[in-house]
Amino acid sequence: MFRHFEAVAQMRRDWAGRRQQSEIPPADDAAAWFGGRLPEGWFTGDPEVTVDRDEIVVVGELPAPTGEYADDAARAAAEDGRISRFREETRDERIDIARQAEHRYQRKVAWGARIGGTKVLFTTLSAPVMTRLRQPERLVLDTLVDAGVARSRSEALAWAVRTVGEHADTWLAELREALTKVDDLRAKGPDLG
Repeated sequence: MFRHFEAVAQMRRDWAGRRQQSEIPPADDAAAWFGGRLPEGWFTGDPEVTVDRDEIVVVGELPAPTGEYADDAARAAAEDGRISRFREETRDERIDIARQAEHRYQRKVAWGARIGGTKVLFTTLSAPVMTRLRQPERLVLDTLVDAGVARSRSEALAWAVRTVGEHADTWLAELREALTKVDDLRAKGPDLG
């Protein structure tokens, strides 16, 4: 009997989560919108636009600095300096564009720039995520903390998520594509409301 009530409660939570998720406007056209909205000459090509439920991150490639550099460290310093200059020179206009996008898409906007191997993100959102872990999972996090990989369980969990994301790109891309197909099918279905 208890399992039945637990299953019903989980179904209600799942439904509430889907309903809340559907209230956020879609951002399928965000890359095209930013591509059309950004001033000419900011980036060497179209920016990379990444969207989730909370945030849109816009990262563009800047022209590489010209000149001779003594070593890779000097080149990286020049790239970092070019990115810093871009950040300062475009601040007011980026804020204006971000406000328009935040109104349109109901998400925060963060910016970044890349030159060669140097990538810098400007003030990205850090969203808290609550989770319940059983002892075996907590022991994994505690091991990462004890080994000095992370300073806290929270940091260890963030590290684990980043690591999975880096090593499972293909699988995650396929999963996102499948979810898009499910959303399309839901949209075609009957209105039950």
